[in-house]
Amino acid sequence: MATKTKYVDREIPQISLHDFENRVDEISAQICSAAENVGFFGIVDHGLSEDEVQSMFQVSESFFNLPDSTKATVPWSPQNVGWEKMSQIRPSTGEADTKESYQLQFGENMENSWIDEKELPEFKTGSLEFMHRVQGISEQIMVCLARGLGFEDDYFVKYHDVRRPDAQSTLRLLHYYETPKTNDGIVRHRAGAHVDWGFLTLLFQRAGQSGLEICPGREAVTEFGLGDEWTKVEFSPGVIVCNIGDLLMSWSDDRFKSTYHRVKAPSEEGDYFGERYSIAFFNQPVKEAVIQGPKKKYPKVTGEEFNRNAMQRNFGRLQEKLKANENEGKNDALQTGSATVSAAA
Repeated sequence: MATKTKYVDREIPQISLHDFENRVDEISAQICSAAENVGFFGIVDHGLSEDEVQSMFQVSESFFNLPDSTKATVPWSPQNVGWEKMSQIRPSTGEADTKESYQLQFGENMENSWIDEKELPEFKTGSLEFMHRVQGISEQIMVCLARGLGFEDDYFVKYHDVRRPDAQSTLRLLHYYETPKTNDGIVRHRAGAHVDWGFLTLLFQRAGQSGLEICPGREAVTEFGLGDEWTKVEFSPGVIVCNIGDLLMSWSDDRFKSTYHRVKAPSEEGDYFGERYSIAFFNQPVKEAVIQGPKKKYPKVTGEEFNRNAMQRNFGRLQEKLKANENEGKNDALQTGSATVSAAA
């Protein structure tokens, strides 16, 4: 039986990128403050039109409307690309998220992972155009974060060069399934509580389809601690929701916070959710990037090593949770399929 969620109000800043070149110091101060105190913030006046965003949602929906047998021709791989369905299992829950996703990258990792043009003409072209647009917005935020840490303006930008073949930044198209209109007492996790392990996430949501909730309070990137006071994240159309990932938390010597978050699923009386579509862009540095904060709190690692270490750490936590669930007789539904461990939700 699920316990009732405890909700509290927290201010989640909304920051304008208008006149960026002339306001960069002001914007940097606002972004760094949000990164320090909440780990989440919204941005407006970013230059991406609502028509462009909705067009990408249509592209995403066209993919998810394909038969599973067709989507299965581009299966998820450890390179963090491809399609998965009901296979991402969170260490916080030990159960699969009730969703499907398709992960896209810029570089060599996408070889053989693009859906056939015969199935969706122009899918690759349209997706890459959108990804480059979001990359440009990400780079503005990177300049602000670099300034806050005392680095040169292009410090993070050069480590996220998507023109390189070893680029790792990822666009994830997400489709969450409709839940029962009548609460049957089963706790379903659309996206169980987690932190993103990358650098910075930009999230696009359709109006009325949020469900995103956050739970700040984590002081060190090595902590798995999760509180019980949640805050609903609701922004109007045109706002991109941004959050800090574990990699940036480490890179900032724990100054910027990678915050636990989830996508709520019905677990309390009166809860019901229809289908949900969202799009997340995960900024992740190239494999050869050197990761270490200005105070050198954590050992120096490369971008590739950080990702590998994060996967191993999360997999270890997942194994602990699965064992606990098995001891409680909760693991029957996980005996088919394989668990997906990826950057975030």
